[in-house]
Amino acid sequence: MSIFNKIKLVAIDVDGVLLTDTYSPAIRSFVEQHGGVYTPELERQVWGSPHIAGGHNMSLACKLPWSAQKTIEAFFQHHGKYIEENPIEVVPGAESFLGLLQEFNVRVTSYGGRTKEYIFDKHMPSLKNYFDKEKPYIDTNSIRPGVKEITKDIFHLDFDEVLFIDDINRMAEVARYYRTGFIGTPVTNYQKEQMQETGVRYIASSVAAITRDMLIQIDEELILEKHWS
Repeated sequence: MSIFNKIKLVAIDVDGVLLTDTYSPAIRSFVEQHGGVYTPELERQVWGSPHIAGGHNMSLACKLPWSAQKTIEAFFQHHGKYIEENPIEVVPGAESFLGLLQEFNVRVTSYGGRTKEYIFDKHMPSLKNYFDKEKPYIDTNSIRPGVKEITKDIFHLDFDEVLFIDDINRMAEVARYYRTGFIGTPVTNYQKEQMQETGVRYIASSVAAITRDMLIQIDEELILEKHWS
């Protein structure tokens, strides 16, 4: 077994990290079909926000006469049609990466903005044994970004004992604030550029590109308080 001396929990985003990204292309097409302009700032304001906030920001961007609730409901209908043609799937290499984590003395959980029944139970049944038995998935819609809540309220850990893996720079910003571990796996150029601006030291093309050596290095950096410059 490989040993972490600091990290006690690895928390992995689901959409776009363990499962194929169906939200950023659906958000872009929804905005553009409704007369809006898709920009890095709009992506930041919508992607990874609580649903009602995402609906509000898309409504403003598209100058829609709808409430935030009606806008987000219309978006989820749009997303439902999108995934009919682009089904949600486990990304290549996800199971191998989760297998790698099992070689360490660490708990593993996942999180995302939809219910456990919708995303974890429906799309990840083949992976469930890789996750914490008591808390395999955290629905973060009402607590986004969720770094503090996952770390302190749910798992009762110190911030430097958790490694987050996410495709959204907003999570990187909050991870930096709290000095948690962080690996970025951005699926858009906007997010990659923003992570670089935030100072993320570890940016991988996907979870398949995360290595044992990278994980051990991050653990050592967290011990020495050198993970964030």
